[in-house]
Amino acid sequence: MAVMEKAPVNLDDDEQEEAARVAYARAVGSRLRAMRKQMRLSLQAVEAMSDQEFKASVLGAYERGERAISVPRLQRLAKLYDVPVDQLLPNDDSSPTARWSAGDDASTGRRSQPAFGADKVAIDLTKLHSVSGPERDLLRRFLSMIQVHRQDFNGRMITIRAEDVRAIACLFGVTPDSMGARLDELGLLVAL
Repeated sequence: MAVMEKAPVNLDDDEQEEAARVAYARAVGSRLRAMRKQMRLSLQAVEAMSDQEFKASVLGAYERGERAISVPRLQRLAKLYDVPVDQLLPNDDSSPTARWSAGDDASTGRRSQPAFGADKVAIDLTKLHSVSGPERDLLRRFLSMIQVHRQDFNGRMITIRAEDVRAIACLFGVTPDSMGARLDELGLLVAL
């Protein structure tokens, strides 16, 4: 009677896969911590904001990469932070898209120079939530796009270029001066 031998298990592949999982959990955790700190929130503040759904100890374990966060929980955390889910995931810095979104020239890898003047306007994002009407929705979409591009989610205010005000004015079919006046009327302008 012939004895069948089991094929050797290649532990190297399993070990590599586990190492990749651990490395990715750490990268996600680092991104979660960076986002929370950018928003100036403590672990306890997130626990309180989430009505105890995200316990400080568990969120800390996610941030240290000791536990992997599930996709549904990641979605709920993104909603709590009021950011797109992809902003809680690590970037692949080697991709041309990541370089472009970070402001690099994809062909040379060098930092591009801004093509705008020094005139800037600060918008109070907390007051934007209380504005009603079609202006709010369009402004929120436009400013959200800028936040995603900059990966700036402090949630309180955002500084935009004068060219951005011109773009907003164009969307509303008004002059930049009248758009600035309207933003002031709505109580959205913050003194710089």
